[in-house]
Amino acid sequence: MRFFSLRQTSQAVFLSMGLMTALGMSVSTQAATVNSAKGQATTTQKNSVARLTPANSTDGIIALVNENAILKSDLIAAIAQTQARAKAAGEPIANSAQLQSEVLNALILRELQLSLIKRVGLNPDEAAINKRLEQIAKAEGLNSIAALQQRLDSAQAGSYATLRAQLIEDAAIQALQQRQITNRVRISEQDIDAFLASPEAKRLNQSEYQTVHVRVPYMDDYSRLSEAQRNDALKVAQKLRTRLLVPNIDVAEAIAASQGSYPIPLQGGDMGFHKAAALPTELSSEITKLEVGAVSAPLITPEGIDIIKLANKKSSDTMLVPQWNTRHILVKVDELQTDALAEQKINDLYSQLRNGAAFDGLASTYSDDPGSAGRGGDLDWVGEDQMIGPFEAMMKNTAVGDYSAPFKTQFGWHILKIEGKRQQDVSDEYRRTMARQALYQRLAPQAKEDWLQELRAGAYIQVLG
Repeated sequence: MRFFSLRQTSQAVFLSMGLMTALGMSVSTQAATVNSAKGQATTTQKNSVARLTPANSTDGIIALVNENAILKSDLIAAIAQTQARAKAAGEPIANSAQLQSEVLNALILRELQLSLIKRVGLNPDEAAINKRLEQIAKAEGLNSIAALQQRLDSAQAGSYATLRAQLIEDAAIQALQQRQITNRVRISEQDIDAFLASPEAKRLNQSEYQTVHVRVPYMDDYSRLSEAQRNDALKVAQKLRTRLLVPNIDVAEAIAASQGSYPIPLQGGDMGFHKAAALPTELSSEITKLEVGAVSAPLITPEGIDIIKLANKKSSDTMLVPQWNTRHILVKVDELQTDALAEQKINDLYSQLRNGAAFDGLASTYSDDPGSAGRGGDLDWVGEDQMIGPFEAMMKNTAVGDYSAPFKTQFGWHILKIEGKRQQDVSDEYRRTMARQALYQRLAPQAKEDWLQELRAGAYIQVLG
């Protein structure tokens, strides 16, 4: 049986409120910070702090964060959400002074970020909010946002508005964090070169691996296992490894034969083909070292002992993608030009093309795209997912040497021409992009923690006992 740790508690507070904030941020003290009326802050360790519950509290201010207040009811609700999430995970957690400190810390960090969002005027994308609401509605078996609103408000008036406001706050916090972390994480081309030269870079290759992955679960938390119990698990793993070394072995039969009297069912089987980058780093590092047919030594993890066999491999050193050499003419729709006028203008240009006018000449003279007009509308080679949906669809359906009929996007009216098409090897670009992402993921947690600590250090925070 695993227990819900304090680190998990902090994560649960953020996640239960829809946040993706400082999940890894540790709290070095379990004490409450109490400021005197004279404004002098002191920190004391209180092992017998009265637990805050709806029964023993009258609503009031529990903390001041700059010019804003956190109420006791806010803390009670957040504690209840954290406990509900822990219970759902099968790891119940008691309401303690330490839990209250963790939850209050999360609420303070949230309030600081929301205040900063207001100051910088950061507004989330309404389309993204609606998409998230559609996902929630679908998960609830509903076919529209309106149906979700009706269900929520019929259960409790105002519930839908509360949910939407919460999603807007969460999206704004995510955008703020992304902006702050991106500004702090610096990755140079030399950093990427060094990463690509490391063993970890093997995860970025395009080869696909068919793996057999089986786990011998522990009978209890690893820290509470006796030496005999650990040895029993290891013996089962070693027997299983020996069986998996046999060529063309039936995996299910090998697992069943290795189970014996071991009290916990073995887990896993043939996982099919997948790329190394889709796996956790520790597993992908093992797989990329194996020859086809080889089996790893038993890998001891906190959850159990893993055995991995590389059953097959599809090697691929290239990544070919289609690209289109594209020109376009754009007629914008804006405050100076209505949609009707823009459509009339694009249709006139289309008529000129049909009468033999040169595409590049019309683009240079009439296109409202400053980035390409000076080059005769040339966008160079364009790949998939580089342009907005309607543009890409028209690009794919236009023959080489031909131009499209006028079509509309969010930017205005377009005509495009396809000068050529090719299959381009982008393996190097892909590997460098993936390397940059891997380095970012490695550096981002510390950058986030540093930023949140600075945000808190620069704020006025008074926790009321």
